[in-house]
Amino acid sequence: MMIRGRNFFSLAVRRQDGTIFRQQEPLNSMFNGPIRRVPLLRGVLVLLESLTLGMKALRRSANIAMQEDQGDEQEEIPPLAMAATLAVSLLFGLALFFMLPLFIVWLLDPYVSSDFLSNVIEGAIRLTILVSYIKVIGFSSDIKRVFAYHGAEHMAVHTHEAGLPLIVENVRKFGTPHPRCGTAFLLTVVLVSIIVFAFLQRPPIEWRIISRIALVPVIAAFSYEIIRFSGAHQEAWFGKLISQPGLILQRLTTRQPDDSQIEVAICAMEAAIAADQGREYPEEIRAVNELETTGGQAESEVTRGEDGAASPPSEC
Repeated sequence: MMIRGRNFFSLAVRRQDGTIFRQQEPLNSMFNGPIRRVPLLRGVLVLLESLTLGMKALRRSANIAMQEDQGDEQEEIPPLAMAATLAVSLLFGLALFFMLPLFIVWLLDPYVSSDFLSNVIEGAIRLTILVSYIKVIGFSSDIKRVFAYHGAEHMAVHTHEAGLPLIVENVRKFGTPHPRCGTAFLLTVVLVSIIVFAFLQRPPIEWRIISRIALVPVIAAFSYEIIRFSGAHQEAWFGKLISQPGLILQRLTTRQPDDSQIEVAICAMEAAIAADQGREYPEEIRAVNELETTGGQAESEVTRGEDGAASPPSEC
């Protein structure tokens, strides 16, 4: 599990022997610079950062699994292999969620007289594919486990935002949905794409294909601002209204975690908090059972969203 703090991100992985691998690393200054405060541009920056950190976290967790299965002398997964995997995943996502709906609507165009209706139908197909895809992969036991960790992450964030000690008992008090979740972002992208593409009407299919690819950063930028706005106004009725569809969709992408998964979330959260406080080797990062008995508490603000060397890995 990865948690992004203000200036650091942390990674926590449960080993087969039951211990939790934990590592902290400073965020690249490029992602925390002045552009982070510029509306619209920051949405594109956050998208790039999410892809970068996600790939880095996946690579390191996969390397840990390989070392456990085949011994410490096993070579790590090359960065090029992970980059190729990411590229294939991005191409698959573009093809499934942008190109496929476009080609389906293109076949239906002779029977649809309105440009706006054509784009609405395309958006509805895109949304249907997204929900169906999440629903189908949710039947996999491995994905169910991922969704449970996803829920644990949200519950730990809720606990910290409520100012409660990060212990299993407190984390269990909160639900798994969170208004600033990536699932809500995906749903917002689909809805915003309907509006953006409606302005393009129905140009030749070649230009429509180019527009679906080229406008992804623009759509992501507007979507991020909407998510950011709704997350900052959760006490207002309009903030709750905007975030409600994403919270509903998270019923598919989160599961109730077990205590061991919550422990990993607590460890990742505590590590990010400690690093932001300048405690790269914090005494508070103890075994989670000890946290439960001593009431270890998160003290600094961690948001969801300087260059330097990574701190050596340690254990919770």
